[in-house]
Amino acid sequence: MIKTEEFSADYCPKSNTQKPMTKFENCDESSQAGSTYPPVYLGQSVALLTKHGKETPLGEVLGAGLGCRIQHVSDYDTDQFGTFTRDIARVGSQLEAARAKARMGMKLSGLSIGLASEGAFGPDPVSFMLPHNLELLLWIDAGLGIEVIATASGNTNFSHKTVSAWDEAKLFAESAGFPEHYLIVRPDDQHHPQFRKGLSNWDEFNGALEWALSLSSAGKVFIETDMRAFANPTRMLTIRRAAAALVQKLHSRCPACAAPGFANSGVIRGLPCEDCGQPTEQARADIIACVRCTHQILVNRDRQFAAAGNCDYCNP
Repeated sequence: MIKTEEFSADYCPKSNTQKPMTKFENCDESSQAGSTYPPVYLGQSVALLTKHGKETPLGEVLGAGLGCRIQHVSDYDTDQFGTFTRDIARVGSQLEAARAKARMGMKLSGLSIGLASEGAFGPDPVSFMLPHNLELLLWIDAGLGIEVIATASGNTNFSHKTVSAWDEAKLFAESAGFPEHYLIVRPDDQHHPQFRKGLSNWDEFNGALEWALSLSSAGKVFIETDMRAFANPTRMLTIRRAAAALVQKLHSRCPACAAPGFANSGVIRGLPCEDCGQPTEQARADIIACVRCTHQILVNRDRQFAAAGNCDYCNP
C-alpha cells in the first residue's frame, strides 16, 4: 500500500498580469499588464516522491504560493535513481533523473500532477574555486501536457577530506557545519565500498572514525559531507528558493493559451558595442515562451549598449 501524506498551507495568490501580445513581438516588462487569470492549482493534489524530507519545505512554499496539497509518496526507494555516496550512479542528466522521480510518484499515487527535486554539486561555474549547489525542480501536469522547470543555486558546504588523526577530523567536521550538517565516513578513500552515512553527533562521528581506521589499509579515513536534503540545512534553503521560483513561474500564464509556466526560456544576443556599434555576445533581450503552445515574446533589456571591453572588434 502506498504511504502518502498531504501538506498544505493558507493560499495567498499573486495576481498574474500580462497583456496578450503577438508572437515574437518586442516589448518591455512594463507593457505586460492586463487580465488576471483564476488560480490553476488551488486545492489540487501533487505527487512528490521523496525519502529525504523534501515534502516539508516544498509543501510549505508551494502550499502557500499555489494553494495546492503536496501528497508525499514514500513507498519507493529513490536511491534507485542515484546516490550521493556513489554506490548507485545517477542514470542520465539532472533533469532526466527528476523526470523519472516525478513520473514514478505520479504512477504510484495515481495523480496527474507530479513534482520532483534533484540536486547537483560541483565547483562554482564562475570562479571554479568555491563549491556550488544547483537545485532543479520539475513540475509535470499530465492534464495540460506541460513540464515547468525552476532552479536555484548558491554556495554549499559540499567538501571532503582525507585524515589520519582526530584533530584533523574535528577541524574538518567543524568547518562543514557539523553536527547540524551530517557527515559520511569511509576507510581509505572515496572509492572504498563500505561507509557510514547520516552521522549527526560527535559520538557517532568518533565511532565511525574508529571503525573506518580499523578497516583502512593505509591508516586513513575519507570524510565527506552528507548532501541528502534532510541531512543538509544549507541545501534545504536552496530547495526553498527553487520552490519560490517555481511558484512564480506557475503564476505566469501564457497570453495565447493561458497555460502556466510562461517564462524566460533563453536570450537574444547582439547588444551593440558602446564605441563601434557592432553586435556583441551580450544579451539584448529575453525570450519569454509558453511551455504548451508556440507563443513567444521578446522582452528588451534595460541596457542599450555593451561595454567596449566585451566587444570582439574593439577588444579582440
